[in-house]
Amino acid sequence: MSNSPLSTRLADALTKTSQQVNAELDRLLPVSDGPDSRVHEAMRYASLDGGKRLRPFLVMQSASLFNVAESAALRVACAIEMVHCYSLVHDDLPCMDDDDLRRGRPTCHKKFDEATALLAGDALLTKAFEVLVNPATHSDPVVRCELAADLAHASGGQGMVGGQMIDLQAHEMNLDVAGITRLQQMKTGRLFSFSCEAGAVMGKAHGELRLALRNYAHDLGLAFQIADDILDVEGDAAEVGKAVQKDADAGKATFVSLLGIERARSQADMLADQACRHLDPFGDKADLMRDVARYVVQRRS
Repeated sequence: MSNSPLSTRLADALTKTSQQVNAELDRLLPVSDGPDSRVHEAMRYASLDGGKRLRPFLVMQSASLFNVAESAALRVACAIEMVHCYSLVHDDLPCMDDDDLRRGRPTCHKKFDEATALLAGDALLTKAFEVLVNPATHSDPVVRCELAADLAHASGGQGMVGGQMIDLQAHEMNLDVAGITRLQQMKTGRLFSFSCEAGAVMGKAHGELRLALRNYAHDLGLAFQIADDILDVEGDAAEVGKAVQKDADAGKATFVSLLGIERARSQADMLADQACRHLDPFGDKADLMRDVARYVVQRRS
């Protein structure tokens, strides 16, 4: 692994994707001058000019493996980012994690108010599906339906929302490593899986290639979460862009609390290496996705 958390090659590619996603989100989330303008302003605040755009990046990269049109991949990338941003808006609410800081600035409910933040999250979630089912996303309606169904499963009660429910109760549960792994696979991993498999769906690829991307996403998601747990213990709030030490203060079991810092770091590194090996069938076309796996365990935010 490189000593640098973010290689120049990956940094340049992430910047390019972030710029593309920001421009497309700006187009898909127009400003309103009507009485509903406040919720549109909050939607844009929550989703524009912030974050690493890691999930959109994985959509774009997986699509490139199957020569999917960039314009189509970009719409799917924006859809997954809308779902991700909605989840952060709701996660930060006082009834959930009660956070004041997100991406280094006030959370949506602090910038606006709780009701506006709630509605902005709702609107971002539903907008994502509006984008996916639009013919501009893919010419084949079967593909559009599969994308919508996959994202619904990844973000709903059997996926992210279910994981969030477990997470809210985690301080009252005696979770072991297997339990935390299941929680994080649902809360974080399902959206990573959608992002990595979306390219195969758009490219109408099945079998071993789609399975390889699913396995990559599984290991990447767990490595990402272990790194997050380490950052919650070792990170600086100003650098991370959100509050730290929250899991320990809440008495939640995490990979770090159960494994210790060094074992957790070793496990994250092993998962990142394993994720890279899953990409062998794609050769050097998947090098940027390998860079992502190495980056997520070395990042400082």
